[in-house]
Amino acid sequence: MTDESVLHQVRSLPESPGVYIMRDARGDVIYIGKARRLRDRVRSYFGSSRSLEPKVRFLAEAAHVIEHVVTRNEAEALHLEATLVKRYQPSHNVRLKDDKHYPYLKVDVQHPWPRVTITRRVANDGARYFGPYASAGSVRRTLDVVKKLFPWRSCTKEITGDDPRPCLDYFIKRCIAPCTSYCTKEEYDSVIAETILFLEGRSAEVLRHTRAEMERAAANLEFERAARLRDQVAAIQRVTERQQMATTNNLDADVFALARQDDEACVQVFFVRGTVVADTDSFMLDGTTDTSDAEVLSAFLAQFYADATYVPRVVLLPFEPADRADLEVVLRERRAGAVEIAVPVRGERRGLVQTAEENARESLRMHHARWVVDRDKTESALNLLAEELDLPSPPHRIECYDISTIQGTSTVASMVVFIDGRPANQQYRRFRIKTVQGQDDFASMKEVLTRRFRRIADRRRSELAASTDAADVPAISDAPNEAEPAVPEEPSPWDEVPNLVIIDGGKGQLGAALDVMRNLGLRDIPVCGLAKQQEEIFVADLADSIMLPRQSEALYLVQRIRDEAHRFAITYHRQVRGKAAVQSALDAVPGVGPKRKRALLRKFGSVRAIREASVEDIASTVGFTERLATAVKAAL
Repeated sequence: MTDESVLHQVRSLPESPGVYIMRDARGDVIYIGKARRLRDRVRSYFGSSRSLEPKVRFLAEAAHVIEHVVTRNEAEALHLEATLVKRYQPSHNVRLKDDKHYPYLKVDVQHPWPRVTITRRVANDGARYFGPYASAGSVRRTLDVVKKLFPWRSCTKEITGDDPRPCLDYFIKRCIAPCTSYCTKEEYDSVIAETILFLEGRSAEVLRHTRAEMERAAANLEFERAARLRDQVAAIQRVTERQQMATTNNLDADVFALARQDDEACVQVFFVRGTVVADTDSFMLDGTTDTSDAEVLSAFLAQFYADATYVPRVVLLPFEPADRADLEVVLRERRAGAVEIAVPVRGERRGLVQTAEENARESLRMHHARWVVDRDKTESALNLLAEELDLPSPPHRIECYDISTIQGTSTVASMVVFIDGRPANQQYRRFRIKTVQGQDDFASMKEVLTRRFRRIADRRRSELAASTDAADVPAISDAPNEAEPAVPEEPSPWDEVPNLVIIDGGKGQLGAALDVMRNLGLRDIPVCGLAKQQEEIFVADLADSIMLPRQSEALYLVQRIRDEAHRFAITYHRQVRGKAAVQSALDAVPGVGPKRKRALLRKFGSVRAIREASVEDIASTVGFTERLATAVKAAL
């Protein structure tokens, strides 16, 4: 039954367009939606449960807090919804799979000698951006092609024109060497202009310009430059010939198609520029369960174009998307011109959409095939692991623990979780060791495991006391556990009982772990130690170690889990150690507060670099005087 406080929040919503944000009891965002009238839309979630879809029924039961943002119109609400979904990644929204920041190609045209680089953030800095691309592989392939065709510099050195000789790139025709003044500024700018035209899909213009430059160079008897331009023309022609012919008429369009299977969805996009498909890409989607094709496509387009650096004149789709009118308004604003969303039914445009649909189905099939192969390997690894360790069944939940320290300072620990052989990153935890002084890995492991498993032991004790009404059940020691959630009644990863616990270490670390499990009364949880030198596995009550087959998937799996725990621990240890080093070195200097400390680190990068800098260099930092710089040098 829905909480009365939630219904009160619903009744308090305005009758205005906007975006609503649903949060669960822990404050996590579980869904973001848009509405023409906020109150009416959100109220529809809390009608008769019999008439509601499973997804809507779940959201109505899980929502504890409903926030809202009022917008001027529905188009603005659509854009805000896409922005918030990309930021919060709610589990029940349609969203780009693994969407962090998709990569772009950046041409820093504000720089006197621009380069083409890969970036994941689009800034309002006057540079030209091209993308987004679906993956780092996609953007790197494009960058490789562009680099082979156009000889711009890839180095980061300051260009003075006074270098004695060029680098290797010049001799393999990948740069025209502005560092040695082998080219003029105008020639270099021409290369960058052609690069931008090519990235825009206007390869015919690039060919026309390059041929004209070649003929002009030959007429001026600049035969070496003419030969270079001739080779460039040939290379551009080869790349252009590989591009698929799209239409007989010039077209500036993005073509989208959607393929779905079970809970998976894939969107294929063709970028048509002129008469050819200049580039293609595919995107996997999450959160599409119980969502119509029209809603999935609409949500994808809103998120795709939220950060897109270029909006074409035409967007071709296989069917009518939800909120088509609002989408067109958003796209027109981003393009600052007319944009047509079309669903072609015949002709060349329909052929383009059908080809995109075939590619979308193929991309989804290949994604599924890769997943199935990987899943078969993982299942084989889990089965072999259960057999070798004499487990009752293949371990569904595996937890691995590692200690990281340097001579007993800044000691930390990590816990990583793998579900069915795959990392469950959201359930990773890290610990700062509180009760151990100096370097004692065994005691540190005992503290970590006690903090991790005390909750399970306490729950079992309570259940036993309730079922037997026994007053003499021994109490569990009250070790510190800062990771316990604020609302004990809510389900938590800490309530999950692992099917296997892996300790990074040999017999000593395993013995410490078994002591904890015995003290907590958790002998039924399997524990093993993985020694790195020979990749031996130690278990309780077995004198000899277990050696998994050298080429087995089971060994690869436990190695991956152990390495992930080590990576997670050492990353946290570096953060803690770096912070402690900065605090101990700089915080003792009178007059150096957080702002000045940040200014120093921003300028020099590390305490070591500050130590090696001169007093004059430190004094030139914002907020510093020569007297304060002298004090810093003395302290370091």
